[in-house]
Amino acid sequence: MVQQKGKKQGGKKGAKRRVVDPFAKKEVYDVKAPSIFANTAVCKTFVNKSAGQKISSDYLRGRVFETNLADLQNNDELAYRKVKLVCEEVQGRSCLTNFYGLDFTRDWLCSLLRKWQTLIEAHVDAVTKDGYRLRMFCIGFTARRANQVKKTCYAKQSQVLQIRKIMMDTMTNAAQSNDLKNLVPILISESLSKDITKACAHIFPLQNVYVRKVKMVKRPKFDITKLLEMYKNVPMETASKTEDSGAQNLLTQELQEPQE
Repeated sequence: MVQQKGKKQGGKKGAKRRVVDPFAKKEVYDVKAPSIFANTAVCKTFVNKSAGQKISSDYLRGRVFETNLADLQNNDELAYRKVKLVCEEVQGRSCLTNFYGLDFTRDWLCSLLRKWQTLIEAHVDAVTKDGYRLRMFCIGFTARRANQVKKTCYAKQSQVLQIRKIMMDTMTNAAQSNDLKNLVPILISESLSKDITKACAHIFPLQNVYVRKVKMVKRPKFDITKLLEMYKNVPMETASKTEDSGAQNLLTQELQEPQE
């Protein structure tokens, strides 16, 4: 039999393909924040259902979530901060997260950059008492003195070096004297910024001093007990569902029925 060119044998390609909703194979988990934040319900996340050797919880561990500090603290004045949380453990349908980073929103950072002043930046790697290595970035700007007539307020290079050293020492001491659970509220409350401004007042007056960014460089070995201490008052949802009272195993039902 001679096959004609240009004609396909059989039916149309993809005619019998079944359209499956991709979300039918997904599960929804609640993302929880530690109790150091006012609002512990962060968001919800999707993950593939467990199938074979692939377990859904393995895909959730290590997942990083970025949220706004205003939502976590229920304070709109903190909308210029972004917080990163990393999932460390899964219990039921809840993802237990830990602090992973802190940053500025781009619009807030751009609003601080102005003319006629000196920008001073410093960064340092510090280790907390419980073994977390953090890379902390500080930013500050020179300010005009009281009753100053001169338009500009530029600092000398020697003054910049002194201010930068104070920034690095302040951030290092704060990290080394606290564990991560106590350090995060200090970073959020901007108390380090006030300490740096006060310590540098005799060198040059500063304004808009912030610990603008915090990165998690290295984490210690995972300890479930320390993580659960941060979730004492956080409600959890279990994944198990109560079995219907009418449901019954068919095999046991056949054995209980009297034989004729």
